[in-house]
Amino acid sequence: MRKRVPKFIAIAISKEVVFSSLKVALVVGTLLAFINYGEAIVQNALGKEQLQKIALTYLVPYLVSTYASVKSIQKHLPRR
Repeated sequence: MRKRVPKFIAIAISKEVVFSSLKVALVVGTLLAFINYGEAIVQNALGKEQLQKIALTYLVPYLVSTYASVKSIQKHLPRR
């Protein structure tokens, strides 16, 4: 028997929310990555630890944008 996906997750993985969050993450993550690691990026001197931190620099805005989008959508859905 298939398990039902919670509403929050279903909305979070919807095409519209994913694409919107990816756009935000790309812009905000890139800006933050260059603010924090610009010199190392330009000099191509990034270590493994810095690359992991840059990945988180993109992940955090994605998660925040997704959360905000889902909560906004849920607010406008009819209550059951």
